[in-house]
Amino acid sequence: MSTASRPYPIVQDLIESFAGWLKHRRELNEMRQLDRSDFDRIANDLRIAPEDLEELVRHGHHAADELPKMLEQLGISEERLGQAQPLLLRDMERVCALCAHKAQCNRDLADGTAAENYHGYCGNAATLETLDRAEVAQH
Repeated sequence: MSTASRPYPIVQDLIESFAGWLKHRRELNEMRQLDRSDFDRIANDLRIAPEDLEELVRHGHHAADELPKMLEQLGISEERLGQAQPLLLRDMERVCALCAHKAQCNRDLADGTAAENYHGYCGNAATLETLDRAEVAQH
C-alpha cells in the first residue's frame, strides 16, 4: 500500500511497528518456555550452536536484512546463490544476523560504497571473495 493511499501513514507505520514488536516478544517468550534439551535439539536440527540460536531469536527476523543489499551491490543474485549453494547462503545469513558492525554496513549500503568498504568489517567478506561470480552473478 502506497503512502498516498493510506489516510494516516505515520499512524499506520507506528501500528505496524508495534505489531512487529509484540510478535517478536511472543517469539522470545515461546523460546524461554522451552526446556533446555528441546532448545538444544532444535539448534542441533538447524545445525547451529544453541548460543547462536538464542542470539538469532533475540535479534528477530530482520537481523540479516543487510545481506541481500550487500549481495546486490556486489552484483550477486541472492536467488541464484540460494539455488547453487543454499547452505552457504544460510550460513551467510547467520553471520550477518550476528554481526556487530550493522551501523557501518548500513551507512555504506545507503551511500552505495559497501562494495568498496565491506572488507574492513564484514564477517562474510572472505566468503564473498571466494564465490564464483559467474555462477551467482545477476542477470
